Amino acid sequence: MIKTDVLVLGGGLAGLSTAYHLQKSGKKSVLVVEKKERAGGLAGSVRFRGFTFDHTGHLLHLHDPYGRRLILDLLKGRTSLIARSSWIFSQGRYTRYPFQANTYGLPEKTADECVVGFLKTLEGRAAAAGPRGDFRSFCLRHFGDGVSRHFMFPYNRKLWRVPLNRLTADWQGGFVPKPTAGEVLRGALMDQREGFGYNAVFHYPRRGGIQALPDALAGRLAPGTLLTGHAVLGLDLRRRRALVAGLGEVAYERLVNTLPLPAFLDLSGELPANVAKARRALRWNAVWCLNLGVERTRVSDKHWVYFPEKRFPFYRVGFYSNFAASNAPRGSSSLYVEFSRKPSEPVSLPALERSALAALRACGVLRHGDRIVARLWMRIPCAYVLYDFNRAPALAAIAPFLKKNGVDSIGRYGAWKYSFMEAAILDGRACAESLLEPKRR
Repeated sequence: MIKTDVLVLGGGLAGLSTAYHLQKSGKKSVLVVEKKERAGGLAGSVRFRGFTFDHTGHLLHLHDPYGRRLILDLLKGRTSLIARSSWIFSQGRYTRYPFQANTYGLPEKTADECVVGFLKTLEGRAAAAGPRGDFRSFCLRHFGDGVSRHFMFPYNRKLWRVPLNRLTADWQGGFVPKPTAGEVLRGALMDQREGFGYNAVFHYPRRGGIQALPDALAGRLAPGTLLTGHAVLGLDLRRRRALVAGLGEVAYERLVNTLPLPAFLDLSGELPANVAKARRALRWNAVWCLNLGVERTRVSDKHWVYFPEKRFPFYRVGFYSNFAASNAPRGSSSLYVEFSRKPSEPVSLPALERSALAALRACGVLRHGDRIVARLWMRIPCAYVLYDFNRAPALAAIAPFLKKNGVDSIGRYGAWKYSFMEAAILDGRACAESLLEPKRR
């Protein structure tokens, strides 16, 4: 039987970071098991017909001093620092992101509705927040009726696929920019180029796609620490044993989970009644991503575009080859097209692809004569955690069960939260530090 001090489930960024920071201390043995044949999880890339496709857009937004130093050291000058070019396509025209601060270029009536609605929020005349502080009320309170009706409501309904009054505003944090009155007015009168939000600039590897980052982090681990191609088949949390394909039983003292929390709980055998009930309350969306390679250079000059209107079946389109030229062969471009679905929702990929291509031609991203030389569908079964009103109570019920059984559940999916790549690496560091603390008597 294999024995280790710490067993990490999942070789994505959070799991790799945990192992890296534990090994730096030299105080505990650690083993990472990953079901795929390569490290990275969703922060990985696929080579297909000469193109490099990520699992939709994965860009490095670096805000924490330690996270920045570590990530840039891992990639050792092999990244580009890029100023974001992100847009919204609505009413037949492009406007800059974020919509609420950039109504210049929209029809005059639409822009007026957005600005007047926003100004009413400052006077306290916007719709009041609902009794539970739901996301729909949050939008009305902060942005007003016009912005909400023309962008916030249709886009977020497309993404989350539930009524917005069923969602809390807990997820938005620094992810939804809140402009000042001056910024809103300037953005209505002129094409302002000010960067808003946490992702105004980003780093991206010059070669290898985003896969370059987990590969570099895995390369810092001691040989034999990361075992790929080994899925976790079951867990005995009481005995602190994991059954791993190809390895048999693995005994551990502490367990670090980075798998989606529902999947982890499903592997954990019979659960206490309150934990089983909480697990059933967790909700999420899947994303289908259509990756395309086009035999034409620079099909767009943008990095990504949001599509709030119902006539477009996708919610966002991004352009890999504008992140790094190496993502596409010479003379070609590459892009990703994102569709949100409920996990069990049936999807006809041929029909979805036909509607997507027609819509891409309708908005001018593709031309009728474009030759598509690569098409690759990717499904992300657990893409977006739903911040509904059941989430926080469910996590509160699950947390004592995890603690009692020596489990740290971290990262975007282990902690069941909305997050980004730098945060996953910092989660791993924090987890390692907590595991290294002396036991309190």
